[in-house]
Amino acid sequence: MTTTPRALTSVEARVLGTLMEKARTVPDTYPLSLNLVVAGCNQKTSREPVMNVTEAEAQRALADLRALSLVIESHGSRVARYEHNLQRCLGVPEQSAALLGLLMLRGPQTAGELRLNAERWHRFADISSVDGFLDELAGRPEGKGGPLVVRLPRAPGTREDRWAQLLCGPVEGAQYAPDSIADGVDPERARSQNDRISALEAEVAALRASVARLCAELGVSPAGPTEVNDHAKNKG
Repeated sequence: MTTTPRALTSVEARVLGTLMEKARTVPDTYPLSLNLVVAGCNQKTSREPVMNVTEAEAQRALADLRALSLVIESHGSRVARYEHNLQRCLGVPEQSAALLGLLMLRGPQTAGELRLNAERWHRFADISSVDGFLDELAGRPEGKGGPLVVRLPRAPGTREDRWAQLLCGPVEGAQYAPDSIADGVDPERARSQNDRISALEAEVAALRASVARLCAELGVSPAGPTEVNDHAKNKG
């Protein structure tokens, strides 16, 4: 199954995100009992917003998530235990699942924040790696259920865009990808490439300035070998 289920409620997203987090951070106690699910949902840290999910609410959310194939219940002990099934249900890799889980638990974040917060979930090599998986999630084709994340408008005074998950439905004011994605042109990927090109151009300009400064200090011409040889011939 690789389609996106109906929009999740805030409690369902918190329960699902909690299961995804504990699978990676405390595997010894995973799958989780209902009591551990409730405790994880109501943590005061690594949660935005902080919630007060009751046992009845968590139980109902788990039942609904099971109906969507996003959660699996096991009865290997006296107490029922629960584990998430998001990756198989949505057909996404480990890296993308980690980003979705973090966005469900902590709300909108920048790529830099996601990389930092994902340290115990999955270690991304650099921010560009995070950007790459976010771009894939944002450009997910309709045939597979459509986008799972969206880029938010940059807040005044901030330097980075934030991202939000779409498992809970559309986000107000979000910058959704235009129809150009369907035509094979991903504007987010194009923007990332333009940023890299700009960075390379700036680096080349800095290198040229350094070469010119060194040549001036050594009293030599920054001209290429051909020009230098021609100059020597003319002098002779």
